[in-house]
Amino acid sequence: MSDGELVGIVLVSHSAEVAASVAELAKALAGGGAAVPVAPAGGTDDGGLGTSAGLITAAAASVDRGAGVAVLADLGSAVLTVKALLAEGDELPERTRLVDAPFVEGAVAAVVTAAAGADLAAVAEAAAEAYAYRKV
Repeated sequence: MSDGELVGIVLVSHSAEVAASVAELAKALAGGGAAVPVAPAGGTDDGGLGTSAGLITAAAASVDRGAGVAVLADLGSAVLTVKALLAEGDELPERTRLVDAPFVEGAVAAVVTAAAGADLAAVAEAAAEAYAYRKV
């Protein structure tokens, strides 16, 4: 897989600040992850708390490099909005996948794995495995 074909990552949160901060954290912990296309899609179109299908669609388009797009969402309507967009069939890039993973830990795992050149399935698996991270 060439550098132009890295898996893109979209982080969907009810808060623009949370989405942007998690994106920044994940890229920093991935050694800068400069090559990995990561886009936050947080809040509503007018900057409030909530979820925007338009912001999610734009973020997915901006990170699509041909290797697929992994979408991580925080909760509730963020997950439902991504599922609705996927059901539409033509709103998101063809190889877009909603990943069932914890938001912060999953984002870090996804970006680190994508930075290593892994495919979409491996990125999704690494993010999902973050559920097993124990803190005690």
